[in-house]
Amino acid sequence: MIIWLASYPKSGNTLVRSMLSAYFFSKDGTYNFDIINNIKQFPSLKLFEKFNINPNDNDEIIKNYINIQTDINDNKSIQFLKTHSYLFNFYNKYPFTNLNISLGVIYIVRDPRNVVSSLANFESKAIEETANILTRDFNLGGNLKSNNDNERTTTYVGSWGSHYKSWKSFKTVNKYLLIKYEDLISNREKKFLKILKFIYQLNGSKFSINENKFKNTIKTTEFEHLQKLEKEQDFIEARMHKITKEKIPFFNQGRKRDWQKILDKQIKDKIEKAFPNEMKELGYL
Repeated sequence: MIIWLASYPKSGNTLVRSMLSAYFFSKDGTYNFDIINNIKQFPSLKLFEKFNINPNDNDEIIKNYINIQTDINDNKSIQFLKTHSYLFNFYNKYPFTNLNISLGVIYIVRDPRNVVSSLANFESKAIEETANILTRDFNLGGNLKSNNDNERTTTYVGSWGSHYKSWKSFKTVNKYLLIKYEDLISNREKKFLKILKFIYQLNGSKFSINENKFKNTIKTTEFEHLQKLEKEQDFIEARMHKITKEKIPFFNQGRKRDWQKILDKQIKDKIEKAFPNEMKELGYL
């Protein structure tokens, strides 16, 4: 069954995937960039190959979301899937997913005032343009592609607020765990333990922890360690700057990035006025 790792872009999804990859897909909890590929991205062209779907036909791809996810579930084991898609219902007929094939969701959220600067850097865009993207309900990015087998089709993201609200539908059936990026950074052991307990709960298994793997997972996914690892190895999800053609470090900001030091009042006000209820609910205002 599928456990979704859902988030708006640049909100900490990669950190959560790194920790889960280290804990579940390594021998001793030591993280490296190869094991993160055990957690696939959705939607991705690789997952659609066997269905002979035209990768440029977005409507046809969306109509087959449930078929693909049903196929993924055929092996009956837990499958983590990363997505930046919001939980939409295409033409009010074709849902992104449903509760019958999804075991639950771990939703990672980050203060949108920090998301905007991080996303602007990653997409090689001005902060003003990125703020417009963050506050508008439309698809983001077109055909987003990386260099591995996780080539993604068009990902329908929506605004930061609509994205956050859409995934809360899982909350009504106790299949929803909210993780704030800021809490994960400030208290990683406590929050990762909470994530593990949630996964065991969803699976109906008795919770137990491998202390050595847990310790190594925390140690080898520290932000500074990930930065060092990226300098030594290529990280498949890093990008080249669209103008300078220089590599943009993926692990670039972390806890030191502070919106108060970056955003001017106009951008700050634009974001806060767009999402007052959501930001208050999350303690960002």
